[in-house]
Amino acid sequence: MTEASDPIPLASSSNGRVSGKPWKAQKMATVRSQASKGRKTQWEERMERTKREKAIKKLENELKEEKQAEKQRRRQITTERKKAAEERRKLEEDKAKMGVRKAARRRRQAGRTKKVNG
Repeated sequence: MTEASDPIPLASSSNGRVSGKPWKAQKMATVRSQASKGRKTQWEERMERTKREKAIKKLENELKEEKQAEKQRRRQITTERKKAAEERRKLEEDKAKMGVRKAARRRRQAGRTKKVNG
């Protein structure tokens, strides 16, 4: 009875027991010799790298937005200049028309006809 009550010493394993099948290999953690760099580095290093990459992306985006704003500003200036030039051209045409009308009115006032001026 003393033998039955004595605890049986357990072999040290992950679960505290041995399978009893000698042909079965003990399962172990996979050793990845060709693992990606992300898996081989420490967590802090990865977070530092991602932080740097985010900062670089942010700077790139700011530069891109600045460039876009400058392009937009130049485009706006060009369109304003075109509008001003068109406005000046229209005013010149209207001025010329008004000059012709005024001259015709003065000729009429002077008593000349189309046949004489023609």
